[in-house]
Amino acid sequence: MKPVLAVLREHGIQATPQRIAVAECVLASQTHPTADEVWARVRRTLPTVSRATVYNTLHLFARRGLLKPQVLREGIVVFDPCVERHHHFVDIETGKIYDIPWGAVKVSGHRSLQDFEVREHQVVLRGRRKKR
Repeated sequence: MKPVLAVLREHGIQATPQRIAVAECVLASQTHPTADEVWARVRRTLPTVSRATVYNTLHLFARRGLLKPQVLREGIVVFDPCVERHHHFVDIETGKIYDIPWGAVKVSGHRSLQDFEVREHQVVLRGRRKKR
């Protein structure tokens, strides 16, 4: 991954200590954190950061294409650092969210929806991850 400052600059985002801390926390993440989870992590290194600053920063990153907000857990918005096309699997026991490669799931029929203009689609699978 590119250095955070370069990524922010490429997306026209002014780098502040708060934005850098949020970017370092979430952009390299392998998880799908909520805003409160990001706030808790960022506060470990930047204790004075406010919840509003973290929320506003996450939404700015989403508007600029760095993150994708998703409602994958019931009523909870998570922020996905992987903005390429992919699907999700939500483990109903642990709540953990896994990225599923785009080609692993085939969706058919969406082109035949005559009364709708489909701009994007994704599949959210729910179940239990098998124990190994």
